[in-house]
Amino acid sequence: MFMLKFVVANLKPDMKHPILSLTLLFLTNILLGQELPKKISENEFSIGKTIFINSKVLEETRELNIYLPLNYSADSSKTYPVIYLLDGSRDEDFIHISGIVQFGSFPWINMIPESIVVGIGNVDRRRDFTHPSKNKIDQEEFPTSGQSEEFISFLEKELQPFINATFRTTEIRTIIGQSLGGLLTTEILFKKPHLFDNYIIVSPSLWWDDERLLDFQSTSYISTKSVYIAGGKEGEVMERTAKELYDKLKKEQKPNTKIFYNLLEDKTHGDVLHIAVYDAFEKIFQANKE
Repeated sequence: MFMLKFVVANLKPDMKHPILSLTLLFLTNILLGQELPKKISENEFSIGKTIFINSKVLEETRELNIYLPLNYSADSSKTYPVIYLLDGSRDEDFIHISGIVQFGSFPWINMIPESIVVGIGNVDRRRDFTHPSKNKIDQEEFPTSGQSEEFISFLEKELQPFINATFRTTEIRTIIGQSLGGLLTTEILFKKPHLFDNYIIVSPSLWWDDERLLDFQSTSYISTKSVYIAGGKEGEVMERTAKELYDKLKKEQKPNTKIFYNLLEDKTHGDVLHIAVYDAFEKIFQANKE
């Protein structure tokens, strides 16, 4: 029995086989007479809630994932800014962006104000995030595309009023969009700038429609806005058009407009969003304190 205890006690878990590893540890505890802790209770852990709303504009049901600040229920008089997140499904960007918001609003961090996050779940992002393209390849590869006008109308006429009526919100609104979501965010900035105060545009797919959105002429968006543009090492077209968007905005910048640009050379299209959003929060909200 002594030898058995010695052998079991010196077994090393095989990290390549986690099930075998756990089994060995369990047997070790039993054979050595060690009693495992008893579970006292178990509760579900959640960082938010999911709401489904019926959109008459889009003629479909849309999923909203909502993160509320920790003390939202404790103080019924306090109101909060709202961060609208495109690609906001639970299996997309809602969880990790909400984590940045929570961390950044801790009192000892004080990077951003406590905020509500509204993650907009996708149904067909190629349809919702793109304006009509004259490029035949775009049309062939994205057959459902070209209905961004309807989606923007949904944001303006249904989603924002619903959020304002359901939660305690301030008038400060931020939108975050990456890739095709960055394309849509740019379109909103140019065509409906009043919808948001802060625009976080990451890796925008400005190649769409032969880059015509960069030629859009409007001066109405040059106002008291904060615009943050970022991308990673994503190829000549993606990097060039993001920089051209920044240059376009800088050329028409007025004193009350804050415009930021960051090329994250150690990031790619797949992992740039998290770091870019953190950097955007630091720059935008710090600038707003000045």
